[in-house]
Amino acid sequence: MEWSSSIRGAIEYMENHLTDAISVKDVADKVYLSPFFLQRGFSLMTGFGIGEYIRNRRLYQAALDIRDTDAKILDIALKYGYETPESFTKAFTRFHGVTPSQAREGSPIVAFLPLTINITIQGGSQMDYRITPMFPFKLIGFQKVFSYENSYEEIPKFWDEICEKYANSVYAGNPPANPYEQALVDNCIGEYGVCIDDLEGERFRYLIAGKYTGGPMPEGMVLYEFPRGEWAVFDCVGPNPRTIQSVNTRIFREWLPGNPDFELRGNANVEWYDCVNGEMTDPDYHSAVWVPVKRKK
Repeated sequence: MEWSSSIRGAIEYMENHLTDAISVKDVADKVYLSPFFLQRGFSLMTGFGIGEYIRNRRLYQAALDIRDTDAKILDIALKYGYETPESFTKAFTRFHGVTPSQAREGSPIVAFLPLTINITIQGGSQMDYRITPMFPFKLIGFQKVFSYENSYEEIPKFWDEICEKYANSVYAGNPPANPYEQALVDNCIGEYGVCIDDLEGERFRYLIAGKYTGGPMPEGMVLYEFPRGEWAVFDCVGPNPRTIQSVNTRIFREWLPGNPDFELRGNANVEWYDCVNGEMTDPDYHSAVWVPVKRKK
């Protein structure tokens, strides 16, 4: 299925099941995508996470039911997936700025209409990329779980946390003082950032990682192995995180809709960072986004 058709299909499925207990996986299965790539692409193209979109649409439809019907507010709350009046009132008030009772009395509500996807291909398949076959490779790293809704803001903070805790000392030339600093040096941890979708709900794992050399693995660190396959590699030149986030956005808004030859594969992708030359904030800093792909039949 074409990428733009997949996003439209996801919206249609969600609209047809606003009163059902559907998950991100349900939506992804319907359009034959991994939850990770659907979440990532949907958020970058629309500005909303899957769960956020469903929640907002339900709250708008619930407000219409309150305003235009005589149904009990409790029944409307249950219809749209809220188990208690308290949870419904809290969510409703946060979204609309008025309580359900005030909405019934005529107070204004916030409109949230179904999204329509109109894609304008600016870069299309002409984005600067190359297709590279890779043998299986294994990464080791520090892991944290993030929400799709705020990952662009929170992941850079995770990098700052790991640098402060483990990396700054050895980068300054000091010998490793603990097993974590030793693992960081032995495996060049910080060369890769890895997004992995294998969790329930609107969350994914993110690793600050390096290529595993086979040495000791300190407690709390994790390994992740990528199988053999083809990757689309997008080079980035400029200060981070802004540059690599911009390229990520262009991949889903421009490259995927316009590419006739490749589609997404798997449930993870990789950010590569040059650990030898320059600082991430330099205007000519080199990084890249690696996306696992397969050729369309």
